[in-house]
Amino acid sequence: MKLHLKGLVLAGLTSSAALFASAANAVEIEYWQYFFGARVEAMETLIANFEAANPDITVTMTHFPYADYRTKVAAAIPAGEGPDVVQLFYGWLNDYVEAELIQPLPADTFPATQIDEEFFPMVQAMKDGDAYWALPTAVRSLALFYNERLLEEAGLDGPPETLDEMMAAAAAMTKTDAAGNITQVGITAGMTAQDHHWWREGLVRQNGGEPYVDDYRTVNYDSDAGLAALEFYTNMFLGDPPVTAIGFMDEPQAAFKAGRAGMHIDGSFRIGSLADQRGLNWGVTELPANADGVRSNYSSYWVNAITTKAEGERYEASVKFMEYITSDEAMQIWLDVVGELPAKPSVGLTEENANDETFGPFIRGLAYANTTKFANESGQRQLMVEMIERIQLEGMAPAESLAIAAEAEQQLLDEYYAE
Repeated sequence: MKLHLKGLVLAGLTSSAALFASAANAVEIEYWQYFFGARVEAMETLIANFEAANPDITVTMTHFPYADYRTKVAAAIPAGEGPDVVQLFYGWLNDYVEAELIQPLPADTFPATQIDEEFFPMVQAMKDGDAYWALPTAVRSLALFYNERLLEEAGLDGPPETLDEMMAAAAAMTKTDAAGNITQVGITAGMTAQDHHWWREGLVRQNGGEPYVDDYRTVNYDSDAGLAALEFYTNMFLGDPPVTAIGFMDEPQAAFKAGRAGMHIDGSFRIGSLADQRGLNWGVTELPANADGVRSNYSSYWVNAITTKAEGERYEASVKFMEYITSDEAMQIWLDVVGELPAKPSVGLTEENANDETFGPFIRGLAYANTTKFANESGQRQLMVEMIERIQLEGMAPAESLAIAAEAEQQLLDEYYAE
């Protein structure tokens, strides 16, 4: 009996020692992303799964409002604070590399040839030589959301398949008051949202053009194709009669969520917020084709990267965490919770996902999508906003405004790549 008790005591001491050793060897890393409810929820699930499989690693997540996010990251890392693994928009990569805020992913864990084979090709924008700087869990594309009630109310059988059908449907769903003011738009419009992407990579290409050449270093939309795309777009709010209004209800998504817009072009990330909108019956379809059946789309993504703060054990833990959050399992969880598309065809193009009523149009859109390589995404977007404002507010001819935008953007690109 005494021997048995002594054995239990020794076993208990051994167990306690193991626990203390485990605690002593535990590593804590920080993960940062901007705040978006569904994305935070998805990451909480991924962190819980990862910690269960790696009990010696703790992951602490911090998130900030989108408007403050880049500033917080840029200030924290050089000070030796902030994240070990950080989420950033793909268009910011060059800025983070040049500022030495992130470090390349280890080639033995993330071999470039394997990533090239397993991920959608758009991800290769994150590669420099034989090394990747960052990888996404999910990617995005655009699609056409439509209000089922307004579609039925206008006597339409279903969503449009072509651009001409889209304009006809928009006209049928537009409403005005006695003074001629638009009270319900047939389709939303605004370059501050996703329309600047749709115009560049969608409409310009559908009119036979290419928005940029030389790996997106040279503007190429000041052309017949670019002008045709711009005239199509401006005709939506300047046509007779117009089917939309720039600035209607302040922002496009707000008008659609309020049930005051028949159609709305947006990204797959919008699914979560629309699903929670009470009383809104909506559907989604692929972006309309042109008269020849040609479709074109825009794709983008947020990536995860290891910061220069991560060293030693924290670096090793960060590599393990990166492996998990870019795994097939993580991608499916992100799709189910956030609505953003898996970054690997092996997950996204399963029969179930590709034919899903909601996710399917976005996933199929990846097959004909292009990813704009931005030097300064916000600056380049603002030039598109100003291009439309000159036409809308000043009455400038589309060709003249297009030329001004192209010249200004080329100057922006030249200055950026000269540095």
